[in-house]
Amino acid sequence: MTRLCDLAPSNIHAIAPYQPGKPITELAREMGLKPEAIIKLASNENPLGVSPKAYEAMQDALEDIARYPDGNSFALRDCVCRKFGLKPDQLVFGNGSNDILELAARAFLAPGLEAVYSQHAFAVYALVTQATGAKGISVPAKDFAHDLQAMLQAITDKTRIVFIANPNNPTGTLLDKQVLREFLQSVPKTVLVVLDEAYDEYLAPELKSQALSWLQEFDNLLVSRTLSKAYGLAGLRIGFGVAAKEIADLMNRVRQPFNVNSVAQAAAVAALEDEEFVERSRALNQAGMVQIIQGLSSLGLDFIPSYGNFVSFQVPDAAGVYQQLLRNGVIVRPIAAYEMPDYLRVSIGLYQENARFLEVLAQILKNPT
Repeated sequence: MTRLCDLAPSNIHAIAPYQPGKPITELAREMGLKPEAIIKLASNENPLGVSPKAYEAMQDALEDIARYPDGNSFALRDCVCRKFGLKPDQLVFGNGSNDILELAARAFLAPGLEAVYSQHAFAVYALVTQATGAKGISVPAKDFAHDLQAMLQAITDKTRIVFIANPNNPTGTLLDKQVLREFLQSVPKTVLVVLDEAYDEYLAPELKSQALSWLQEFDNLLVSRTLSKAYGLAGLRIGFGVAAKEIADLMNRVRQPFNVNSVAQAAAVAALEDEEFVERSRALNQAGMVQIIQGLSSLGLDFIPSYGNFVSFQVPDAAGVYQQLLRNGVIVRPIAAYEMPDYLRVSIGLYQENARFLEVLAQILKNPT
């Protein structure tokens, strides 16, 4: 007998759901640990928490929570335009930058079409492509980074989107700005380049993206940003995309009417204006990065130099080490699903969290079970 679910499209059946970092409460239940004794360094979250200004804005927004949010995100749109020198019709707001990636896929992909992305790149690119029925083309990475020349060669007349993460998650690699610009010049105008810059705020000033200034030159470019990382709003899910007005218009046509809630909008405005908090977050990350890579080096472990707020490192029996870390109340991220079975990814935390991770890891390597 045919069941309803049997009739769902085959591309939906084939999707392997995204596996997020294990929540603290879940580990506490599984291992019988106290939540306060657990540290989570798995999801690239901001260890400083949220901007005090954003927190205050959230409290104020709660007073009007019975009302639907502004479907056009007027105040947030105005804030982003002022901060980055953009025009209102260039913007698309999403329930996290993941939403922006999905809106791009829904607007431009369909069965019989293709999207190109790199091996070891963010898993959501493959997921949103597969959900549309389009074919995903994974291009082998070069030294864990995007091989732009190979990606260019992978483009066919069926290609509609190329996804690029810069810096890349989970490897942390960063593309040279001039090389990236030359790539954009070579991509056919019929192909949308989605440049995912979720970690740009963690870059040193001289390394920061110039992509927003490239939008006038490339009308097939979409730049995606998030407030989940340096801005500390991961739990509210808020991000935005910037593109030519024609591209933004198509994406807004497939966007849900109230996809960004009112609390997130209010918090985002305040967070974007709190530059001091973002700078503190960047400085903490820079110091924590040094602490982590020095610790990994002292343990004799290889790691991939990272420009994000995380480090991927190679360790014998990565799956077993991950489980032992969990038993000791330390949550990191296994990345075998990214074709990196010998690696784990650790987010940069507070000084004491980084120290705890390194101490437990050292004990595990000294006394493997």
